Amino acid sequence: MIIDKLYKKVSEMGNVCVGLDSDLSYIPFSYYRWFERDEEALFNYNKRIIDETIDVAACYKVQIAYYEALGIMGLRVYKNTVAYIRSLGAIVIGDVKRGDIKDTAKKYAKAHFEGEFEVDFITVNPYMGLDSLDPYLNYVENDEKGIFTLVRTSNMGAHDIQFLEDKSGKKVYDIVGEKVQKLGEKYMGESGYSSIGGVMGLTHKEEAKEIRERLNKTFFLVPGYGAQGGKAEDVSLLLKNGNGAVVNSSRGILLAYKKEENRGLDFAKCARYEAIKMRDEIIKASR
Repeated sequence: MIIDKLYKKVSEMGNVCVGLDSDLSYIPFSYYRWFERDEEALFNYNKRIIDETIDVAACYKVQIAYYEALGIMGLRVYKNTVAYIRSLGAIVIGDVKRGDIKDTAKKYAKAHFEGEFEVDFITVNPYMGLDSLDPYLNYVENDEKGIFTLVRTSNMGAHDIQFLEDKSGKKVYDIVGEKVQKLGEKYMGESGYSSIGGVMGLTHKEEAKEIRERLNKTFFLVPGYGAQGGKAEDVSLLLKNGNGAVVNSSRGILLAYKKEENRGLDFAKCARYEAIKMRDEIIKASR
């Protein structure tokens, strides 16, 4: 199962997920000027960061919106980026957040688990109902693929819907998390986790402990670290023996070269140092 590969990567390399939410404006001009086309500049920017973090990151998350916004050129960069990551034997999450009725979902599944955009995991949105996830499950069962289902997100607007309570006082995200874990029991790996994981934003201490205990078979993709304010101490509460989650940082790693103490240093080296720092902070907080 793909989840066992990810679990092993975390055991060996730590919890860092490098988020390649890359934008042309992130590329230092001193590097950008060497390329004739934006497509070349953006892909090579990603490639440099991947090359410098390949022995530090458990996986990579590539947010497709940053590439879709650039049209066909951007989608070529997305395709080449995910293909390059996989060619190195690393795990890549396509952050596509698809969520739609069955026939449409079949096409999303085919688009991102086969062909030019093929990745190992994708993010999906279950809020149209669990039947919207059905088209992905054959790939999970038979093709070494996995999904991370939105459960509780890290944005402030999460409170608008995800925190609503039913008559018993149970929050919507609790209900979704329990349904996702139940669905995932069919796709368990030897690691004790399912290839159907959950996106779980950082939360306060007591709540995090309860979530980890209740969703004990669900591997988490944790957004919100670094630039969004999440800290290693917060992350550690969502882990179990230092594993059970990967933690995404995008701008915090991609733009590390803009920190005052890094001024004038190579952007990819700075990304590496930031990823190592993040990895070590999480490991220390999880002991």
